[in-house]
Amino acid sequence: MRSLSIIALLAALALIGAGCGGDDDSSSGNSGSSSSNTSTTKQSSSGGGGGGAAQTLKLSADAGGALKFDKSSLTAKAGKVTIVLDNPSSLPHAVELEGKGLEEKSGTIGQGQTTKVSADLKAGTYEYYCPVDGHKAAGMKGTLTVQ
Repeated sequence: MRSLSIIALLAALALIGAGCGGDDDSSSGNSGSSSSNTSTTKQSSSGGGGGGAAQTLKLSADAGGALKFDKSSLTAKAGKVTIVLDNPSSLPHAVELEGKGLEEKSGTIGQGQTTKVSADLKAGTYEYYCPVDGHKAAGMKGTLTVQ
């Protein structure tokens, strides 16, 4: 009888242990029209040394309502790069990343919200812009240089 209790206890501990850890890679609750606010590119190592640590770049829409970002250029090292966009503007905004055969888009967000786009980038030049109708043409764009 005692061995049955020990087996039941070990089984319960195994079930509890299976629920621990795991990957918490969920969307950050953005209320955008696109459910894919993060990249679906492969998680492969892309040379360049340096340990391959993920990098986060911050970007903000103009708070005054002008159709521009607070930065017209960004720089990163090759590897996984995430651009986080903050929107203090009353206009909706998003961020799209294009170049070298890549095209990744965040969800569209409203005032006070944040969204992000991630991709595994190789060295080169990429363009980021707001894909909301007319925003890129009005100048809401910039260049990301990956070294």
